[in-house]
Order: sequence, then structure tokens, then C-alpha cells
Amino acid sequence: MENTKSKASTDPIFRNLTADDPDPETTEIESLCVNCGENGTTRVLLTKIPFYKEVVLMSFECEHCGFKNNEIQPGGKVDEKGIRITLTVEKEQDLNRQVVKSDYTSVRIVELDFEIPAQSQRGEVTTVEGVIDRAITGLEQDQPLRRIQDSATAEQIDGFLTKLKRLKSIESPFTVVFEDISGNSFVENPRAPQNDPRVDIVRFTRNKDQDHLLGIYSSNEIGVEPKETGLLKKIEEGDFTLEDLHGEVLQFQTPCPNCGTECSTNMKLTNIPHFKEVVIMATNCEECGHRSNEVKSSGCIEPKGIRIAVKVTSRDDFTRDVLKSETCSLEIPELDLTVGPFALGGRFTTVEGLLVAMKDQLISQGAMFVDSADAETKKRVLKFTAELDAVLEAEKDITIVLDDPAGNSYVQSFTEPEPDPGLSIIRYERTHAHNEELGLNDMKTENYETDDNR
Repeated sequence: MENTKSKASTDPIFRNLTADDPDPETTEIESLCVNCGENGTTRVLLTKIPFYKEVVLMSFECEHCGFKNNEIQPGGKVDEKGIRITLTVEKEQDLNRQVVKSDYTSVRIVELDFEIPAQSQRGEVTTVEGVIDRAITGLEQDQPLRRIQDSATAEQIDGFLTKLKRLKSIESPFTVVFEDISGNSFVENPRAPQNDPRVDIVRFTRNKDQDHLLGIYSSNEIGVEPKETGLLKKIEEGDFTLEDLHGEVLQFQTPCPNCGTECSTNMKLTNIPHFKEVVIMATNCEECGHRSNEVKSSGCIEPKGIRIAVKVTSRDDFTRDVLKSETCSLEIPELDLTVGPFALGGRFTTVEGLLVAMKDQLISQGAMFVDSADAETKKRVLKFTAELDAVLEAEKDITIVLDDPAGNSYVQSFTEPEPDPGLSIIRYERTHAHNEELGLNDMKTENYETDDNR
């Protein structure tokens, strides 16, 4: 194993690919070629995909027979939920969307009733057109033999291949569904950071069989009792009072999400007036300087969802406290901006802090698009950044809409307990889709001890 170059220990393990780093750090490994049996070279690159997550890219090439192969593996943990991405292909540009598929991704073209099963292909970075081309290649490779052994089947497949090839001409819109139980798939949004009107994303709770397929088992299933070490110490009733928890800052070691070094995370239970108790966590890495904060509700899911619209018309509105839970999505209609619930995570900040976080994430995660994208995409991102700057300078009035189906988000009122003219709060009944995403449809609250299925 040989590294192409040496980097300082403060460099993050997973780095963004940008024009400023034309020679990214790669690792070369001598490995066996499955085509000819000689030794070839595998290059491994750890990087981040903008608006997605960390991935491991692997590229194999054999100098003896010319065989090449590319593969992608998720660089982070398996997501808590699976993901289902439904894309409506209407234009040629939709065929050029980047797609990240893990090994556990199934692909279905609804109009043709055609499905590529999960684990039938290796994970890859490709495009929508590349997915169709790979399906065509897979069906064509055995056609010469089929025409000899089973001409009727070969003729049917030829007819189906014609339909697949017609998809690339976009004679009519068609729908592609990517479903990944590991949650590690992604379809590019060419309108980022604006909302994508042709993509619908649903996160779903895995069942036990799907967890087992990913190698996830509970302690009871594998017959191992949790070790009472570190955080996993059993707390007896009465060991800590509520007053003790309110006054205590707990500290534990976690890997830095930027460089992977062990660093300290502080956690504290605090009470937000006129709302509820929340858990605030802050991480500070002394090795690379990375800092992050996160907030989680310490209570239950509320009986109803909540939709809060706050008008931002002056600098005073910037000072409002905001609690955005990790299940809360954001929308700014004046900027045609929609931010999903998992983009910014859970935060306890101010209106100004929320806007700055949006801008910082756009600049940091969108660096690849700004550096290498076409002029139209670059112009759109820069225009959006300028509009955010105008908002932060109080030169443009906006409305921030927080939509949280779990009901665990909050915006400070300046006139509590009287109604605040700058706030609109609506509590609504959740839909079946909301409950599915929150894992409530399959939740069993009675006799759950005797039920093995989740």
C-alpha cells in the first residue's frame, strides 16, 4: 500500500473535491484482476459529495488486459432510516443528473414495470442515463446465445430493449424510483439550493429483516448483554434528580465528524421558557478546530404537527430564539428555498444564526458545484448567496416557515403571552406519510414484550 502524498494530521479524512485541490490524496493498492488473473491497481479516494455525505471511491485498472472497474461505498454509518427517491424524468437535463447508488439500492422504472433488484449491482456514482445504459448492456450481453437457444425469449427482450432505449429520447415523461434500505443513495438536485420539483424523497423505518440484511442486530438477538462501560452504565432510580441534570454538563468522547480524531462533546439539559426541556450538545475538536452544536428534544412527539411562520422585517427579528428540531423542514418563499429536515440537523439558535448556517452550508457543501459546474448553475448559486446577504443586511423582507410534523420546534414570541403579530402558529393533524416517517405507524404500545416484530 502506497500513499500518493503525505498530509498533515490536521487534514480531515473526508475532504471536498474542489478546483483548489486538483491532486486529492489517494491510496494505491495492488489487487487481483478478476478478468485476467494478473495484478492491477486499485485507487481509493475518501471525499464528500456536496449536499450528501462522505463516500469512498474505488477505481480499478489492469495494465495487462485493460479491464477497468469503478465502485463506491458509503464512508459514514448506515442511516437510521431507509430512503425512497422518486424522480420524474421530463427533460434531457434530468438524464444528466448525478446518482449515487449503494449496494442496497433497487431501481424501478414505473412505466415499464422494470426493476433492478438491490444487491444485484455494486454501488456506483453515475447518472440517470448511466443507470439506463447499464441495464441495456446487462440485457444485451447474452442476447446472441439466447437467439440460438430460445429465440422467442430473445425476441421479447429485443422488444423491451427498444423501449429502454426510447426512454433516452424523452418521448414522454417517465418515473424512476430509487429505494435504499441503508439510506445511502442520492440524486443530484440541479436547482440546488432551491427545491427540486421533480423529486420526491421519503425516509422510511426499516423492519427487522431489513436491519438483518444490513448486519444490524439488537443485543438480545445476538445474546450479548450491553457492557456497562462509558456511557452505557446502568442508572438506578433515584441516582440523579431532575435538579442534578439541569445543573450538570456531561462530557464524553466522540470521533470528530471532520477529521475523525477523538474529541470532547458537552451535553446539557436546559429549559426553554414557554416551551419544553431540550438537550443541547456541543462538539469542539482541538485537532482541526471543527465546532458543531446540535439540539434534541427531551420530550415525546407531540399529538399534532406544528407550522410556524415568522416574518423577518427588521434587525430586531434577527434576535428571536429558534429551536429547529431534526424533524423540522424550512422554507423561505421569497427566495424559493426549501431545506429538508436533515440538512441543518437540530439547532437552538436565533433567526440570524439560522440564516448564517444556511449560507455557510451552501458555500461549504456547494463548493464543487460552484467551481466546476456550468455557468448557469454557478450564476444561480452566486445570485442566491447575494440574496441571503441582502436578507442578513436587513435590506430584504422574508418569511421563514418551520414545518415540524413531530411538533418539537419553537420560535420566540416578543409579546408572550399575548399574540405576536410577527408569528403565525398552526397545529395540524399529521398525515399517514408523516407518521410513517416518524415511525409511529408501526409503533406498538401494548403487549410489545411478546412481539418479536417491529
